[in-house]
Amino acid sequence: MTDRPSPTVRDLGEQGLLERLLRFCPAQVVGDDAALVQVPEGRSLVVTEDVLVDGVHFSIGLASPDLHTTSPQDAGWRAAAANLSDLAAMGASPLGITVGLGIPGDLPVAWLEDMYQGMLACLAPSNTPIVGGDICRSPVLTVAIAAFGAVSPQRVIRRSAAQVGDAIVATGVHGASRAGLELLLHPARGAALSESDRQFLIHAHQRPTPRLDAIPSLAALFPDGAPFRVAGMDSSDGLADAALQLCEASQVGAVLARSRIPIPVAFNSWLSSSQAMDWALYGGEDFELVLCLPKAKAEALKTQLPELHVIGEIVAGNNVWLQSDDPTVETELLQRDRSFQHFS
Repeated sequence: MTDRPSPTVRDLGEQGLLERLLRFCPAQVVGDDAALVQVPEGRSLVVTEDVLVDGVHFSIGLASPDLHTTSPQDAGWRAAAANLSDLAAMGASPLGITVGLGIPGDLPVAWLEDMYQGMLACLAPSNTPIVGGDICRSPVLTVAIAAFGAVSPQRVIRRSAAQVGDAIVATGVHGASRAGLELLLHPARGAALSESDRQFLIHAHQRPTPRLDAIPSLAALFPDGAPFRVAGMDSSDGLADAALQLCEASQVGAVLARSRIPIPVAFNSWLSSSQAMDWALYGGEDFELVLCLPKAKAEALKTQLPELHVIGEIVAGNNVWLQSDDPTVETELLQRDRSFQHFS
């Protein structure tokens, strides 16, 4: 948060605060009761929403002063990234977002403005505007973002499209966000890490990158008119959760290769192999894509996205197994209840 003097939300009141926040929106699409957003001809509208709550999804020190892990800019970035990631998981290009805020009256307005700056920083690479929203009084800071995107109906990525024989691929590494959170909460636990590795992991938690960059490469594998069949979702609730949900929706099973799970190199000198695997599978909030597609297409996609990892294969059945190359290591059945679950 900046050091400049700031009135509180209560000082400005509703209309004063709205005037301040409207500065972050394009003037030509705000000012009425609702925003007008053009959907390109021949595209379907994709809509998603995420609700983030202080003390649950991030911590600014209001709900839990001893767990202050998130700056206002990072909170804004993460809130926007969660929604853009959902659009990417559907194969959609973003059109805009709206921001709903539940705000304590004593929250400094400067904190909110810095949060919006973080949102804009995340939205800038995809030229995604903030097109409106709402505010209300709340005892706990809550950020509810609805994102809108467009996708060709013939190129929608669905969870239910996986077939036996498909390769399972994941963009980027997994477990980095969980590790970054650990370092923020318990800095001394990363004593074995180099400063560059420490900053990489913290950055992965505070500023995850939604994988919109993968969508053009994926689309290029299927020329116009060619049948498009890709199953996928993001890994916001963990790599294991994504694999399990894809298989459930497609009514198939999967075998993941333990040796191919993409784990950050920084883990090698810091964590035991079991801890590293646990965070990679169940840590969550990496906001990478997990996709199922024909093996030849997966290999072709890997040439376009060098950080893509082929981690397993879709098989008949209804279970997801983690299999080792070492025959003495028992095959592990993955379980969704080990991933993050609200109300658990």
